[in-house]
Amino acid sequence: MAHMIPIDLDINMLRCFKAVAETGSFTKAGNNIGLTQAGVSTKIRRLEERLDAKVFNRTSKKLSLTHEGEILLTHAQRILSAHDEAVSQLTTPKAFGLLRVGLIDYVLPELLPGILSQFRKRYPNISLEVQMDLGTGLIPAFEKGDLDLVVAGKDLYQGSCRVLIQEPLVWATGQGAEFDMHETLPLIALPSPCHFRKIATEALEQKNRKWKIGFTVTSISSVQTAVQAGLGLSVLPIGALKEGLNKAPSKLELPELPMFSIAIFADEQKKNNARDVFISYLEAEVGKQKSCR
Repeated sequence: MAHMIPIDLDINMLRCFKAVAETGSFTKAGNNIGLTQAGVSTKIRRLEERLDAKVFNRTSKKLSLTHEGEILLTHAQRILSAHDEAVSQLTTPKAFGLLRVGLIDYVLPELLPGILSQFRKRYPNISLEVQMDLGTGLIPAFEKGDLDLVVAGKDLYQGSCRVLIQEPLVWATGQGAEFDMHETLPLIALPSPCHFRKIATEALEQKNRKWKIGFTVTSISSVQTAVQAGLGLSVLPIGALKEGLNKAPSKLELPELPMFSIAIFADEQKKNNARDVFISYLEAEVGKQKSCR
């Protein structure tokens, strides 16, 4: 019985394929990865020849993935993520020392404990010191030099940053909570100058909706608990809608809300290998979650 010759998929081919799939254009993909349109076309053709399958439909003006292309994209994202993580770990300078990290208390609530635990196992020479708080508390600590990096809302700080996550803000209510669109809406909020409080009140004012601050609390977890109990509505990132919290029903005709960006703040002018390793690790882990959605 003849043995099948194994097919090897080149990393650069997969990277090129992923870029085309994400941009929907050979030209844009080439710009992103440093190839000409002809170079991208050649790599995709060779990839299809190697797989003996078409990965893109080229009949319409806009490129689209074939069934085989969709299957390949799922695997390509995982392969490239694992490849890049391996290269990063093996080529990053050995990092050690104390790393002081500030995290807002609603960033990746279900994933963060696992991410931090795996980081500690993977980098045992880095002593991780984590402070969880509101962004209004973390940013001043970062500015004083008490924290090496902070993960918080992008709008809280005017300095340079790297956007980690973007997600919509939503009006949150408790399960079974009933509010009348004609009544004065009771809001649950953090003290001023909370960004979410400002967005909520300004959006309602623009729509001439009556509102009052029903409860002022001191943490996002307290906001979540009060909303779960049906004590009022609040504005939260969609990722903070844990069990018992829902998006407010459309019948309330609440104003639309903007996107919210969670960013990494760090003074990259200062050399800190431990900080750089943590940032790369966190970005890679968040990237994995995005690719799995």
